[in-house]
Amino acid sequence: MTSYVEQRDGIFPSVCSLDCPDTCGLLIHKKDGKITRVEGDPSHPVTQGAICNKVRNMASRLYDPARLTTPLRRTGPKGSDQFEPISWEEAIDWITQKWKSLIENYGGESILPYSFAGNMGRVNMVAAGNRFFHRLGASRLDRTICNAAGNAGYRYTMGATYGTDPEDTVYSKFIIFWGCDAVNTNMHQVMLAEKARKNGAQIVAIDIHQNRTGQWADWFIPIEPGTDAALALGMMHILIHENLVDEDFLSQYTIGYQELARHIQSYDPQTVSQITKVPVEDLYRLTHLYAEASPAFIRIGNGPQHHDNGGMFVRTVSCLPALVGHWKMKGGGALRENGDFSAPIFPLPADLDTQSKTTRLINMNQIGEALTELEPPIRALYVYGCNPLVVAPELNKVKEGFARDDLFTVVHDLFLTETAKYADVVLPATSSYENLDLFTSYWHHHIHLQQPVIERYGDSKSNIEVFRLLAEAMGYTELSLFEKEEDIIRQAIEKSSSPYFEGITMTQLKEQSFIKLNRDNGPEFPGQLPTPSGKIELYSQQLEEAGHPALPTFTPIAEKGSYPLYFIAGPNRSFLNSTFSNNPSHIKMEKGPFLIIHPEDASLRGISHEDWVSVFNDRGECELRAHITERVIRGTVLTQGLWSDQPGTNQLVNTLTPSRLADMGGGATFFSTRVDVKKR
Repeated sequence: MTSYVEQRDGIFPSVCSLDCPDTCGLLIHKKDGKITRVEGDPSHPVTQGAICNKVRNMASRLYDPARLTTPLRRTGPKGSDQFEPISWEEAIDWITQKWKSLIENYGGESILPYSFAGNMGRVNMVAAGNRFFHRLGASRLDRTICNAAGNAGYRYTMGATYGTDPEDTVYSKFIIFWGCDAVNTNMHQVMLAEKARKNGAQIVAIDIHQNRTGQWADWFIPIEPGTDAALALGMMHILIHENLVDEDFLSQYTIGYQELARHIQSYDPQTVSQITKVPVEDLYRLTHLYAEASPAFIRIGNGPQHHDNGGMFVRTVSCLPALVGHWKMKGGGALRENGDFSAPIFPLPADLDTQSKTTRLINMNQIGEALTELEPPIRALYVYGCNPLVVAPELNKVKEGFARDDLFTVVHDLFLTETAKYADVVLPATSSYENLDLFTSYWHHHIHLQQPVIERYGDSKSNIEVFRLLAEAMGYTELSLFEKEEDIIRQAIEKSSSPYFEGITMTQLKEQSFIKLNRDNGPEFPGQLPTPSGKIELYSQQLEEAGHPALPTFTPIAEKGSYPLYFIAGPNRSFLNSTFSNNPSHIKMEKGPFLIIHPEDASLRGISHEDWVSVFNDRGECELRAHITERVIRGTVLTQGLWSDQPGTNQLVNTLTPSRLADMGGGATFFSTRVDVKKR
């Protein structure tokens, strides 16, 4: 059978590779071997042919003249953008000779891989790198920059990231988007909610900013940053005091209700209103609507879990559906992520598993400290699928670390990113459309096979290809380091220990492109959960043993000091983290960057609409244009999108954010930031 790559013209199935919950089915249009159009696949049961502008304009990114075509070697100072082209043979030889010397003199832990989800293909993102760096004996990276705190909190209540099947939410009668700008970040959940609304559902958005989702909702509830757990506890107080709970469900499926009922006495509506700035009458109205709906659904967003108390927020709000018994109704419950249903398992192969290595673990949120303070020091970095000099917190410290003359850095990417400019060697990467890989969603229940659609751009290579080259040059002989992508995928799905992959074969995936996992193959939900008790844990002994309150609790965020404004760096519509922020077509679509500020906060500082302003704290500053609006609450300023470091600009917002870790999971605390603003 002729491969998709060999067919110069036609329409071919594909899947979006972005770190987005929707994982859209795509159709790729080709003419003369090049992509001319990207559209949604109308046959996909969840995404149903709708895609965002980011992906619709993907071809302009794939064929951007700035895309890398050959390996590069730095010829000038770090950060100077001075490189010369070299061959792959030269690049691999230089990298491996340097690594061999470091391992001989300082051990494998002197080398650190730094990666995340720039490409969500499971082979290239997870399997290949884990195998290679385990064999190398490198330091391990704790990949916690995105969802770690929230998922940890949810698991303390539910045991795993098992939530409502999004396809069932068309039956919901009351939907809360809690800290979730779904219009920008989960558009197909909006489409499903719109169907529910046509059937009578009411939609509420709770956030610090009336963003696109807040404007689309039937009711927007503004809330003080970092106080979301208090609001959920206030709802619990009313539910319990007014006997609006489902006692049969609580008795059968939960533990700790009596302890919780005593605990929430102190979270009376008046106290909660003072903490959250949500009026008492709105708290009562929200709670009554939630309790009386049949059923209600909560879409738990990423926003609040990026606070110091983010894990406890998610742990707290995930208790609400159990109080009212909405889990037993189709379309009821909550959804933080569904990743534990669909994540393929990539155990270390037998020829590597015998090489037991427990090397040091470095949290990716604290890469600045790791590069400037850690002993013994990190002496080499290998960066792929990530752009830490835009996305990591405390960027000034990160930049200081990357600028070290004694740090040997390799970056594998599609573009000469801000991080790549500090590299000693830069390697050109393929896009997902040039690879064979497996894609899963952390929202819906479909898995996808991406078959290569287009030829390699220039002399680019995929992650797994480079790891095979590096393994060979290092002199490694373990066969698993040289396995082909198809073999890794086949083993992951056909020999998986996960019950949800039962019956799925590689042949089916090749024929159908995507398949829905059967969640009914697993334990009864919610009757048998992977918590210690097997039930929904309103009281968690496991949480207490980890040093946290066993019951849902509100703790104020940690950032103190003299800076008067909360600062939130949220998502925008045209970028995904730093992806697309360097592409002219996407920059033009998004405009900006803006600092969104309340009129009273602007007036106090003599700031007018469209003025250039400096946003600053002890960590650094950035310069943005003021956008004055009452859609943001007073005392909070925010930006949308991670804008790239364009010449003549100072718009890297993560110069301001802290590298403190959240309460659970080692997560990031981007949103627990305080700043001040002045007219430039």
